[in-house]
Amino acid sequence: MSAPAVTREQAVRRATYASVVGTTIEWYDFFLYGTAAALVFPQLFFPGGDNFAGVIAAFGTQFVGFVARPVGAAIFGHYGDRIGRKTTLMVTLFLMAFGTVLIGVLPTYQAIGVWAPIILTVLRVIQGIGVGGEWGGSVLIAMEWGQQHRRGLSASWPQMGVPLGLVLSTGLVRLTSGVTGSDFITYGWRIPFLLSIVLVGVGLFVRLRVVESPEFEAVRKADKVVQVPLMEAFRRQPKEILLSAFVRASEQAPFYIFITFVITYATKQLKTSSDAILVDTLIAAALGLISIPVFGILSDRFGRKLVYGIGIVATALYAFPYFGLLNTRDALLMGVAVVVSLIFHDVQYGPQAALIAESFDADIRYTGAGMGYQLASVIAGGPAPLIAAALLQETGGSTAISIYIIICAAVAMVALLLLPKRSTAAPGSTESRTHRGRVRHA
Repeated sequence: MSAPAVTREQAVRRATYASVVGTTIEWYDFFLYGTAAALVFPQLFFPGGDNFAGVIAAFGTQFVGFVARPVGAAIFGHYGDRIGRKTTLMVTLFLMAFGTVLIGVLPTYQAIGVWAPIILTVLRVIQGIGVGGEWGGSVLIAMEWGQQHRRGLSASWPQMGVPLGLVLSTGLVRLTSGVTGSDFITYGWRIPFLLSIVLVGVGLFVRLRVVESPEFEAVRKADKVVQVPLMEAFRRQPKEILLSAFVRASEQAPFYIFITFVITYATKQLKTSSDAILVDTLIAAALGLISIPVFGILSDRFGRKLVYGIGIVATALYAFPYFGLLNTRDALLMGVAVVVSLIFHDVQYGPQAALIAESFDADIRYTGAGMGYQLASVIAGGPAPLIAAALLQETGGSTAISIYIIICAAVAMVALLLLPKRSTAAPGSTESRTHRGRVRHA
């Protein structure tokens, strides 16, 4: 591998910038769909029937994207563990933007009939595959360049792509809806999707400057690259993969209720404006830019499991107060509900990347960590808005949804307690320590 004159400090900064910028763009695209699914997709792509039927159909296509995420983790995990983190991340970024821009020009149901929701579903699958392959590489390129005793902080940087992507997507939807007014449902909603092509250009430029992960280089130089990483990961560490998925139940399922379903709940159930909720979400996401790295740092100091466990308990305890605050219809209290919900999410999300990534050996880490992380999309994040919408339609209230959040928290706590403790001094394999000095000069 040719080596430009780059110091370790420069390589660390480039890896951090590339992981944050890339994940921001990926999550911008992914969250944008969720917001549109709550606001305009039921009318544009799933007309007919009652309002909730359209909402459930729109969230159903959103769920398809979640199902595709483990597929992306498997595909790109294979190449990430075989040819490197950097090259793989270039492809995931392009793939995500491709699906998003095409959604922005997709004709509606009125124009092409049933083909509209079919094509929308296919493009959502493309989005899911892209984001499914993104997370593992972004976390690893940042964490594996970071210092051993600060891996909670290092791995938390790409996690900031979530609040940044949420701020960008929600902010642009709010801006375009204000500017276009009644024409938002006609053409205004397309603008944020089309702008993805600009963002991906920035992301590709940043990622071209990244130096390959030192731990992957150590694996490659030691001739320990695995031929079929997916099979090897499930053969060697199946417990860690499954527990990594279940430990996210208390973070991911509530999160998509807090940022996506809440829009439907506010407009359909409480008969309030979506604008206020979008602004509240923006504020909460902006606070995440501080809280996520803070909780990553705390996990370096006090341990991943302790910090993560506190987040699980806080989420469970907040399940009923959350809807209680929303149900007041008071703008201030609804804002408090949204902001606090995402703070409790961040308690878990800050240490989560290091918690999961450190559970896997360096030679199968992209695949193992990515599969564990993305399988949660199928069991938690993807079905959460669907389940919440169905429970609301069936019961007419929020009690059952709060109970659902508590059940997710209980599942996550059991998984956290069962997740094997790994030494942060040697999160991968022995060779990752032995060859670290040589990688720095590669």
